[in-house]
Amino acid sequence: MTDVDDQHLIRPFTPLHGHGLRLCAWDADCDTQAQDWLRGALDPEFGRWNTPLTLIHDLDGARADIRRRAEQAAQGTSVSYRITDESSGTTLGHLGINVIDHVFRNARVGYWVLPEARGHGVATGALRLGAQWALTDLGLHRLELGHALGHGASCTVAERCGFRYEGTLRGAMFEAGRHDAFRDIHLHARLATDPEPS
Repeated sequence: MTDVDDQHLIRPFTPLHGHGLRLCAWDADCDTQAQDWLRGALDPEFGRWNTPLTLIHDLDGARADIRRRAEQAAQGTSVSYRITDESSGTTLGHLGINVIDHVFRNARVGYWVLPEARGHGVATGALRLGAQWALTDLGLHRLELGHALGHGASCTVAERCGFRYEGTLRGAMFEAGRHDAFRDIHLHARLATDPEPS
């Protein structure tokens, strides 16, 4: 690995604070966190809008997925934040900054929120924190956010966080629960030069 490559490694993991939230690293060896990850992966609402490449069915799968994401963070290609309540430390959801390209200075963002935390601005607060960090400290120029057509809540979160709607991408993600069929997505994006959302 060259010195140029070394500058792209995301170390140390940068905790983020604000909007009553704390974003920090997931710990695969913590049973509670692995259970939270599993609950998120098995949540019917998550499954309605997302089909991960690796489907998770149990705690071992959840731990393996958390470890895989930690490896990607060490390689500088992804960051996986555990969204927590700043006061209690309770897990509320997940925010990922994924497919980081340090040459073109772009990445894709995704998130999910546990059922009991929905409707309280968790996704909006976490995305604002993560986007601000990625577009400043991480030095990215463009962040993309894609969600399945019809996912109005995700559309609203994107717009509140300054991710402008750019169009519809045909057949750009898997259908719910399938790896052999595709559906359209709404593409949103935010640039480092865009004004801060109000």
